[in-house]
Amino acid sequence: MVARVLREDLAPVQIRVARNFMQSQFPQHIAVIPDGNRRWARARGLYPGEGHREGAKRFHEVFAEAVKIGIPYFTFWAASESNLLERNRLEVKFLVKILKEALRNKSFREILKKNGTRVQCIGRWNEILKDAALERVIQELEAETGNYRKNRLTMLLGYDGRWEMIEAVNKLKAAGGKRKIDYDDLSGVLWTGDLPPVDLVIRTGGEPHWSAGFMMWLTADSQFYFTEKFWPDFGKNEFKKALADYTGRERRLGC
Repeated sequence: MVARVLREDLAPVQIRVARNFMQSQFPQHIAVIPDGNRRWARARGLYPGEGHREGAKRFHEVFAEAVKIGIPYFTFWAASESNLLERNRLEVKFLVKILKEALRNKSFREILKKNGTRVQCIGRWNEILKDAALERVIQELEAETGNYRKNRLTMLLGYDGRWEMIEAVNKLKAAGGKRKIDYDDLSGVLWTGDLPPVDLVIRTGGEPHWSAGFMMWLTADSQFYFTEKFWPDFGKNEFKKALADYTGRERRLGC
């Protein structure tokens, strides 16, 4: 199954990398930082929101491919806290509209049901946006998929890893106690605490940097994949290339 999926639509030059994919450790948790929507739109003389619309299409495409290949945990950074607070309000409104459409998408919902994928939306989106319609969509989606256990889709919206860590520390402080804090204590109070460590982080957009302490606890030993492609140009074949690159590496945890 994996071999067939990997070889579909791959150019001959990628076949060798695909073989490495087959022989290497398979990533269980992939996180995506989808950068470049606005730059993609500007390069084409379009309104920035059109980049977000095209980016939503790539989200559906790449997520469907991840499920098809067999990635049990897929995390997608839909918007950072600063994205929602600092950008033009009309652009944010347009982004929220696209997000609601993306989460209501019939094919997307069918994939979730067919593959037993639980959806969870993490971040300060609700207190920042105060959008009742978005809140209903997310609540309904989380409720509908709440009993699914085969796969997990985590949407980070209004997310900042520094705030996640600050809130975790404050929870531990409020709990009191004299003993030293250990790994499990901190993991247990993180927003993302019920997720496994991230094996592979994919960042598009051609600017290889970290942002806002992105999942800092779960990416401590992650492999990173940076690409020049803007997110709207990052389809399933680019996703396969990222996976093949990952599985061709030798992981040296802690070194």
